[in-house]
Amino acid sequence: MLTVLAFIVALGVLITVHEYGHYRVAVACGVRVLRFSVGFGHIVYRWKPKRQHPGQDTEFVIGAFPLGGYVKMLDEREGPVAAEERSRAFNRQSLRARAAIVAAGPIANLLLAVVLYAAVSWIGVQEPVAKLARPVAASIAERAGLVGGERVVRAGFDGELEPVQSFEDLRWRITRGALDGRDLTLEIAGGGERPSRQLVLPLSSVEAKDADAQMFRKIGIVAPLTSPRIGEVMAGGAGQRSGLRSGDLVLAVGTTTVVDGQQLRELIRASIDDGGRALTQVWQIDRGGQHLKIEVAPEVRDEGSHKIGRIGAYVGAPPELVLVRQGLVEGALHGAVRTWEVSALTLRMMVKMLVGEASLKNLSGPLTIADYAGKSASLGLTQYLAFLALISVSLGVLNLMPLPVLDGGHLMYYLWEGLTGRSVSEAWMERLQRGGVALLLVMMSIALFNDVTRLFG
Repeated sequence: MLTVLAFIVALGVLITVHEYGHYRVAVACGVRVLRFSVGFGHIVYRWKPKRQHPGQDTEFVIGAFPLGGYVKMLDEREGPVAAEERSRAFNRQSLRARAAIVAAGPIANLLLAVVLYAAVSWIGVQEPVAKLARPVAASIAERAGLVGGERVVRAGFDGELEPVQSFEDLRWRITRGALDGRDLTLEIAGGGERPSRQLVLPLSSVEAKDADAQMFRKIGIVAPLTSPRIGEVMAGGAGQRSGLRSGDLVLAVGTTTVVDGQQLRELIRASIDDGGRALTQVWQIDRGGQHLKIEVAPEVRDEGSHKIGRIGAYVGAPPELVLVRQGLVEGALHGAVRTWEVSALTLRMMVKMLVGEASLKNLSGPLTIADYAGKSASLGLTQYLAFLALISVSLGVLNLMPLPVLDGGHLMYYLWEGLTGRSVSEAWMERLQRGGVALLLVMMSIALFNDVTRLFG
């Protein structure tokens, strides 16, 4: 129920803001708006405010199908217009006014993202401290000299280092570097008499097509530092059958000393022999001050083309947390910067998918969005606001793409009109509209297939 409610609220907010952008600029340009609709299809509810902008008599509507909306304006191309009203028709407006009205929807979504990211900064959110777990064996991080336990205090590209506020902040910079093919410089805090030091993560060698778990495993920085303690143990799982209990502190697996939760997870994953069978190993644990030895045999699970071990238990204690909060000005600036960074990254990923440099698996549809909406809402207000900001950026950038059925396609028509002095012909517009609809349907089909694969595959 929470997932459905969070999804409906997210769609309602994002669509309303987008269409309000079109509506408000159209009113400012003197265009008569006939209908403002959130949703398509059968009209569930309609009303006309008693107080409207001068010269407006707009009908506000909620449609039954919520995946979209529209603003219907007076336009001679869609029906006869009285002579005294023609100056208020959309098609009679200047090129600059028409372009502003069309661009206002995506811009409204981007401005909403700025406000939402700023609100998250002002409210504050508890995030893991940027202390690194032991890197994945043979990963880029291990080859760069990381061993686990380091605290990253600054990071940046091209020698421009900025403070790292949390592990999530560091993870975002790693994602940007990997997808953009840029090396990331880390500054590691010193301890005692040891000075701070810098090292470079050569992310340009990653060749990442998907921003997924496999990308982070290749880089080697997967999780923050945690204690190797067993959390909730699933009934009937391999951990329970072996005798593990919630609260057990793992000291060693076989002859390997365990120092953090990520290392323990890696040891469990790797506890498979060459034939794909589980390896039984002796674990040394601390249970309430009593040292015990337990034989643990993991379950074998498929992960892509290879097999991994699982024990059916939460591995690793919660990490050390820090409250990330900023002041009024700093938070507003952070909102603008983060919106710009996410927009740029989203646009680059879309271009990479079009030219085949990134996997189409990165496309997500309504099922994945609904799933993430529910999960983020269950984590708290700030996580839900951050989710809304991310989707708002995606909606804004997507609508600015030069596809004929999107706002960006109409802006391309106006660019052609501005360069040539004549509008796109009706015949060409019809052809382009058909092509745009076909391409959009293909993208939607791929996104829906990805949704089903992620959630039920």
